[in-house]
Amino acid sequence: MTNIHIASATAPVNIATLKYWGKRDKVLNLPTNSSISVTLSQTDLRTLTSAATSPTFTSNKLWLNGEEHPFNDARSVQVLTHLKELRKKLELENPALPKFSEWYLHIVSENNFPTAAGLASSAAGLAALVVSIAKLYQLPQSYSELSVIARMGSGSACRSLFGGYVAWEMGQLQDGSDSKAVEIAPMEHWPQMKALILVVSADKKDTPSTSGMQLTVQTSELFKQRVDVVVPKRFKEMTQSILDKNFAKFAELTMKDSNSFHATCLDSFPPIFYMNDTSKKIIKLCHHINTYYNETIVAYTFDAGPNAVLYYLQKNETKLFNIIYKLFEKLPGWKSDRANYKQFLDQYTKLDKSVLNILDNFNDIYKGCSRVIDTQVGPGPQSTNECLINKENGLPK
Repeated sequence: MTNIHIASATAPVNIATLKYWGKRDKVLNLPTNSSISVTLSQTDLRTLTSAATSPTFTSNKLWLNGEEHPFNDARSVQVLTHLKELRKKLELENPALPKFSEWYLHIVSENNFPTAAGLASSAAGLAALVVSIAKLYQLPQSYSELSVIARMGSGSACRSLFGGYVAWEMGQLQDGSDSKAVEIAPMEHWPQMKALILVVSADKKDTPSTSGMQLTVQTSELFKQRVDVVVPKRFKEMTQSILDKNFAKFAELTMKDSNSFHATCLDSFPPIFYMNDTSKKIIKLCHHINTYYNETIVAYTFDAGPNAVLYYLQKNETKLFNIIYKLFEKLPGWKSDRANYKQFLDQYTKLDKSVLNILDNFNDIYKGCSRVIDTQVGPGPQSTNECLINKENGLPK
């Protein structure tokens, strides 16, 4: 088989510190509030996607993590339609271009982390899909413009079009053209931000995010207060905390917003439980650690799932890991090149009774977790020569 054109790209996971929850338009994925996220390093969390097109392909095909999946759901079709329209404009302007807009696509995508486990796999996946096809089609649109299309496939995917610190502006227009992602600050602005993910459960969620949002919007009395009052104020404050590199403020807002989001889920009827007992223990642990040091050195946040994402600054890693590493060292996922992990078990754990009490009270907390992911703030989507598609036949390698 010849005349196969292929492009590949990677996209990162982003974890919201100011949560998006609730839609004002389900078809266009328009949110009821703006949100903010931190993009995480693709060394640890990324989706790699290769997109191929050829006049010889007979249908659109999609392979995710080695398994073929239908490529006909409404959201995927909507995303593809918009990308093809942009390509068609280029072809009309330059008739010499191959008619990619009329050809079918083969998409092959792989994650290096658990799918549908509350780790924003859909965000990275849709972002990588959009970026790889945009690269294949040689589209001139900016990433902010492409984020509008990514949003239609998965709301939070629009934030994975940027690295560092990202805002998804909810927008006001009915067509959603102003509901897009923008960069608050690149990763280089505040590169000291680190993240430790405690994977509490790699199982699929009981309540998918989309149906959970609908139930909350329809039944939660707390929800209206959240979107009308709490989030708009918090959006300004959190943006400023990032620009000022004010971790104490950033951490406080992040934890409060996680609590607020889960409170609206609990206030839904019937209630939605995304966190479990281990999640709640991790929240208590973080507050114990901050109280012990008499400063805010760690912030927790939980998306629509039980997994904990702990944000902290590089300068406070020793303080945090003196406790965290001791409690979770039995779990897989700690980086083999981090030989200094053992150094964290220093005088705090040997001499200080307050720390010994914390360790004693939480000594079995690791049993509710399956692994750790030790990561940090990272860049946005990357073009890559790594390819998942066989150039000879257009099928997965």
